[in-house]
Amino acid sequence: MCELYSKQDTLALRRKHIGPSCKVFFAADPIKIVRAQRQYMFDEKGDRYLDCINNVAHVGHCHPEVVQAAQKQMELLNTNSRFLHDNIVEYAKRLSATLPDKLSVCYFTNSGSEANDLALRLARQFRGHQDVITLDHAYHGHLTSLIEISPYKFQQGKDVKKEFVHVAPSPDTYRGKYREDHADPAGAYADEVKKIIEEAHNRGRKIAAFIAESMQSCGGQIIPPAGYFQKVAEYVRGAGGVFIADEVQVGFGRVGKHFWSFQMLGEDFVPDIITMGKPMGNGHPMACVVTTREIAEAFSSSGIEYFNTYGGNPVSSAVGLAVLDVIENEDLQGNATRVGNYLTELLNKQKAKHTLIGDIRGVGLFIGIDLVKDREKRTPATAEAQHIIYKMKEKRVLLSADGPHRNVLKIKPPMCFTEEDAKFMVDQLDGILTDLEDAFGAKMENVISENSPCRTRMPNEARSEMLRDGAPDPQENPSHKRNGLCTDKHSLLSKRLKT
Repeated sequence: MCELYSKQDTLALRRKHIGPSCKVFFAADPIKIVRAQRQYMFDEKGDRYLDCINNVAHVGHCHPEVVQAAQKQMELLNTNSRFLHDNIVEYAKRLSATLPDKLSVCYFTNSGSEANDLALRLARQFRGHQDVITLDHAYHGHLTSLIEISPYKFQQGKDVKKEFVHVAPSPDTYRGKYREDHADPAGAYADEVKKIIEEAHNRGRKIAAFIAESMQSCGGQIIPPAGYFQKVAEYVRGAGGVFIADEVQVGFGRVGKHFWSFQMLGEDFVPDIITMGKPMGNGHPMACVVTTREIAEAFSSSGIEYFNTYGGNPVSSAVGLAVLDVIENEDLQGNATRVGNYLTELLNKQKAKHTLIGDIRGVGLFIGIDLVKDREKRTPATAEAQHIIYKMKEKRVLLSADGPHRNVLKIKPPMCFTEEDAKFMVDQLDGILTDLEDAFGAKMENVISENSPCRTRMPNEARSEMLRDGAPDPQENPSHKRNGLCTDKHSLLSKRLKT
């Protein structure tokens, strides 16, 4: 494919015409991607990158069957979804068949943000309540209504938490309030939600909904403890609210054994509303809210018509049907289980080898690598994580870091990811971790100075990446020292990070 502009001209035009808050990956040295196929992306020079993070291209970049379905329908008809057409009802029927029986009424939108906004409207109309309980570090979309319930965003900015928003602790059993050694972490975290409800009621407020990703992504690849959602749903429904499961990033078979991530939690747990998006159209803008007949009828009783001009249009529905076909025909759920288990096994071997790895967690092709400076204290290794993603880019592997401390490497590749891809990715990671440890061992004496305070250092590229996203500058505060000497091994190690 020919480029319209050189990379530098593209960057210049972006700076001129694209809003400055619209960021790119690897901002200090961004990659210009011109084409992609399956789990690979190619830059303008033809260099191939293994895509380990693009969960939008769910069944693989530019899958021919999806492309063909879109092209075929586009040649025939695409129009306002208020016209009667078979594609939307066929897709709704196929989609509903993957869900528990009571989740059977669909509202189609164009993005996960639209879907979550609509879910809030449904919840608030159902009982006439207003308040929303969300999880700490959660992110549910970019609309104003969603920024208000996304601590991942509003805690970084100047916005003050709204009175109708209540933030519950993230059910993180690795570095959260209740950890794996707690007798009942699920019950303890659920009781935090119960307390929020009681305190809200004491102030005369009423709960409309509890919303959570079935597995928290931006929060650091968090897998909730068994039983947590069941107890939360009991408390929320008892307060007249509904449970919204956000599957925008984690649905459509990513966990392998189940089509939806919330199904991992057991047959006794069924949300009242489920939202979905990113993987639904394999890159085509397509999303949906699915709910119960009771909630849908309550929404309709408001007398306000709901329609979405393009939501569920003939082309989008054709694309969605093709994605469902590919997931089934290529056994991508089975692949997620097989490759995910293999990748987790490889990563656990790396954990045994490298002290920087504190925790490996995940299900199927949704995996997080929690990097720590100290395993006992579980101190987040933020600088090291930023260094690693830049070094992995040099090795032609695309990763990103997230979580409250931006220290969790997140792995959410296209579902066609193979065992060979997993082995290649882990081999590159092993090499980078080994180099970090070798550098520390060889140069430890050179980085200890009795006459100057020791400060955590990171490569300029990685530091810029953190600061542009509003993360605190880890170079602003000196490390703990004793008699002028750094006592934190990984603070010393950070001084060796170079890109």
